[in-house]
Amino acid sequence: MIKTEKERQATEMSYDKYDFRYDTNDYQIIFNRGLNKDVVKEISRIKNEPEWMTEFRLKGLKSFFEKPMPQWGANLNDINFDNIIYYMKPSDTNKKNWDDVPSYVKETFDKLGIPEAERKFLAGVGGQIDSEVIYHNVKKEFEEKGIVFLSMDEGLKQYPELVKKYFGTVIPYNDNKFAALNTATWSGGSYVYIPKNVKVDLPLQAYFRINAADFGQFERTLIIADEGSQVSYLEGCTAPRYSSESLHSAVVEIIALPGSKVQYITIQNWASNIYNLVTKRAFAYKDASVYWIDCNLGSKVTMKYPSIYLLEEGARGEVLSVAFAGNGQHQDAGAKIIHVAPNTTSTITSKSISKSSGRATYRGLLKVYPNAKNIKSSVKCDALLIDKESRTDTYPTIEIEEPDATVTHEATVGKIGEDQIFYLTSRGLSEAEATTLIVLGFVQPFTKSLPMEYAVEFNRLIELEMEGSVG
Repeated sequence: MIKTEKERQATEMSYDKYDFRYDTNDYQIIFNRGLNKDVVKEISRIKNEPEWMTEFRLKGLKSFFEKPMPQWGANLNDINFDNIIYYMKPSDTNKKNWDDVPSYVKETFDKLGIPEAERKFLAGVGGQIDSEVIYHNVKKEFEEKGIVFLSMDEGLKQYPELVKKYFGTVIPYNDNKFAALNTATWSGGSYVYIPKNVKVDLPLQAYFRINAADFGQFERTLIIADEGSQVSYLEGCTAPRYSSESLHSAVVEIIALPGSKVQYITIQNWASNIYNLVTKRAFAYKDASVYWIDCNLGSKVTMKYPSIYLLEEGARGEVLSVAFAGNGQHQDAGAKIIHVAPNTTSTITSKSISKSSGRATYRGLLKVYPNAKNIKSSVKCDALLIDKESRTDTYPTIEIEEPDATVTHEATVGKIGEDQIFYLTSRGLSEAEATTLIVLGFVQPFTKSLPMEYAVEFNRLIELEMEGSVG
């Protein structure tokens, strides 16, 4: 099919931006494959961690071995934990000065556009390759306000008491099999602390990159928003394509103290060989607000359900989830919101697109505890099927244990209508352009929630995913 100029421009973006890799021969440390107590102790020793963290890791390892593989979602039975490398150290880490970053790391970040983004519209940025954060910096004007934005490893070193107070309290070491695995093997990630009444008017961003084959990346993020503070945190995730599978299993814990506001945005574009199995959860206290904005593109399998526990009156939670499942992909995503306290509100909005035999699943939980009166919540799940070979599933769970609650649920499954295609093609668009335009309109609620630069990138990724859907 010969493309028009408009079609060529719409799909000129290439995975080459993400599908590159560097030789690991110059890495400082590469562990042997497999996981046991010695591996966990060695990770902790390399990082010179306090004894309590080593013991915490070992508790996580024990729980990981004891818990069976989950059978209720996507198929995870092909994961070979003995074939995974659990720690790699590329080079000197945690550089704050860009001039000190190794040249190949600079080249990696340049290809991903991170330095330009940092200059233009970020308050701070961190970049992790495989197991370690290589570059981390926060702009001086924000640092002077008392904002702490470090790698998780540096956060543990510089603020050990605060980390010990909160680490593993939102997501316990034995919460689930993959949270336990992360607890045992975590490396890198972000530690964020926003002081009382401080508002960060530019986003903080972390970028997570898997470079090596047969690798497991297990970053850990802890965000503490003190009373009356406000912060927006963005993360991006990519990896090159390999013939064998790799594993990404992160843990994110958010503590939103009274009156604070936290927005957490994820745009993942993993390669099709990645198992992406992530646990993310927030505790929202009195009058606090937590917003998860979650984009799931790429990967072989994604299982991710950002959760918010509304623990005190006036707390608000919102999750906006978008998933795109292409050939050979299963996006099992959604949200969980738990109303523990009265006078709390929540919204869950899920959008999914399936094409070329891809499978998208919404899996969610809305729970209202007894005596949590005057609850207002709405759940909306919309699924779009591009072709007959694709599949979508919805598993909404709603548990109401308090009669004084207002809860609505709406779910739709649809296909792109011939009348829509006819209308757009009659006005000069090709069928491929028309289909892509309809999909972009379908995900517009998500796009509108992103900073402009990220909205442009997200739309380009959708356009690239749609290439070849027609004709």
